[in-house]
Amino acid sequence: MADLKNRIDFVYIFDVQDGNPNGDPDAGNLPRVDAETGMGLVTDVCLKRKVRNYVQVAKAGQSGNDILVKSKELSGDEVFINGEIRKMYKEEFGLDLGVKDKAPTEKVKGGRDSMCKRFFDVRTFGAVLSTGANAGQVRGAVQMTFARSQDAVIAKEHTLTVCAARDEDKPYEDQVGIQGRKATIPYGLYVCHGFISANLPQHTGFSEEDLQLFWEALKNMFDFDRSAARGLMSAQRLIVFRHNSPFGNAPANKLFDLVKISRTTANPPRSFSDYEVSIDTASLPAGLTVEALI
Repeated sequence: MADLKNRIDFVYIFDVQDGNPNGDPDAGNLPRVDAETGMGLVTDVCLKRKVRNYVQVAKAGQSGNDILVKSKELSGDEVFINGEIRKMYKEEFGLDLGVKDKAPTEKVKGGRDSMCKRFFDVRTFGAVLSTGANAGQVRGAVQMTFARSQDAVIAKEHTLTVCAARDEDKPYEDQVGIQGRKATIPYGLYVCHGFISANLPQHTGFSEEDLQLFWEALKNMFDFDRSAARGLMSAQRLIVFRHNSPFGNAPANKLFDLVKISRTTANPPRSFSDYEVSIDTASLPAGLTVEALI
């Protein structure tokens, strides 16, 4: 596999229509919002979950592209991280470790390398593997910010009703009618910023092939993650700044400022066509290329 030799920064733009892109458990699962500005938020953890889910489905059974932090919804199995670490030590080093056992100190680095080799999400996003049998810690090559909406969003709660009863030993009238609520936002355009190190892959094995799989996931992951609660979520733009060196040629924030997003309507935005996205390529610093993958 080809080594990653260039630092990369990227801007990922996606939208949601009539859905809840990321519920806040501290607020009754309402869409996450910056309380001071009203801007919508989607956590990096939420986005990484969707990347993992895509790879778990698209690369199922493919050696080296397994997912450590699996979704039970997709796998149907309960997967325990410490159990995967013990399994790795048994298969790679012949160590039969119990639940409370620790791997020998001299084996930890090899265990860490083996976990990176096995699991796409470990070498991409990193992982804390120092619990249980202990395979160290991995700092991933790819880091992402919270996504923030371009404009303020207003969450709307909808009352839900049902017309079917479930339990025969309960009165029918008590089981139909108003049964719950559902929160959505009419429309939101979200912007996430990401950073890909060319130095960390030297320790994790994150490669150019892994990078292409990561781009593929960002392009397609919403189509593998449909639910009534999330409404219509779509990837709209993926803008990639590639430096010609491992250490970079310009600060990431200066590059992100080159991506301009403007409203094209005076009305409340309700679709991506209500915005215009442009890149100020004339101001691109020397030693960088920019490419729109979406």
